[in-house]
Amino acid sequence: MSQAPETLLDPKFLRTLDQLAFATRRLFTGHVQGEKRSPKRGSSVEFADFRDYVPGDDPRYVDWNAYGRLDRLLIKLFVEEEDLSVHLLVDASESMAFGEVTKFRCAQRLAAALAYLALTSFDRVRVTPFSAELGEVIGPYRGRAFAPRMFARMEQWQPAGQTDLTRSLRDYAQAVRQPGLVVAISDLLDRSDKSDGSDRWGYQDALRFLAGSKCEVVVLHVLDDAELAPPWSGDLKLVDAETGGEREVTMGQRSLRLYRRTLDEFLSGVEAFCSGRQIAYQRVATSEAVEDVVLKLRRRGVVR
Repeated sequence: MSQAPETLLDPKFLRTLDQLAFATRRLFTGHVQGEKRSPKRGSSVEFADFRDYVPGDDPRYVDWNAYGRLDRLLIKLFVEEEDLSVHLLVDASESMAFGEVTKFRCAQRLAAALAYLALTSFDRVRVTPFSAELGEVIGPYRGRAFAPRMFARMEQWQPAGQTDLTRSLRDYAQAVRQPGLVVAISDLLDRSDKSDGSDRWGYQDALRFLAGSKCEVVVLHVLDDAELAPPWSGDLKLVDAETGGEREVTMGQRSLRLYRRTLDEFLSGVEAFCSGRQIAYQRVATSEAVEDVVLKLRRRGVVR
């Protein structure tokens, strides 16, 4: 644990993560034995069902008590435990570079914590940055020995480029070969937001693709404190971080009320959209400690 770069995660926090694991609502078929239940029948200690004995079955799994009652040879079936495939998608677009402690740095640390949690549970984890398109995938890795290598590669990321949530998450959903848990970490700000004059936000189509990928989906919605409660006033020039477009505004009480109303609409819309599709949603402010966010995920049942 001490080999993990302290700039990403505190070693004391890593020891806390050693005691945790992901908790999924669905059953997924994994690769090798791990700590998650699989829909396949195996030889763990958790009983699943019976079936009739056929020649060649291991007699150790015959239920002799059932034979005495029913005069039938029945084989006990057990739930096989296998590794979970964990897919971590990290928004690395230019808008994530906003803030004193940037949204991207917050997303990096969240991804590192969840990746470490998966590695210590012997889950199979992949971490992928995205902006206008998918970046290079880190992994799949399994086992905590790979944590330093994964963290070192994540440290090399730099936020750049425009956001295309729909394209990136659609491409990832279509490429998934091993369904499992997908965690998308993003500010959910997209260049297509209501650009066609509709009431549809850009994140909606993107999350629909993930929800349709046979994976269990979690969204960590990262926003800077200044986005949640703007500290500015007076005449301002706003510069789009991704396109360079400029707009001059006067930030007074009326403008602040309009901003807060639009923000509330956006945030409540995201939460309702996720709730309607069984997507676990957690809003994250950049001022929050990663430890507190993981605790919230535990209360939501994402982590146990």
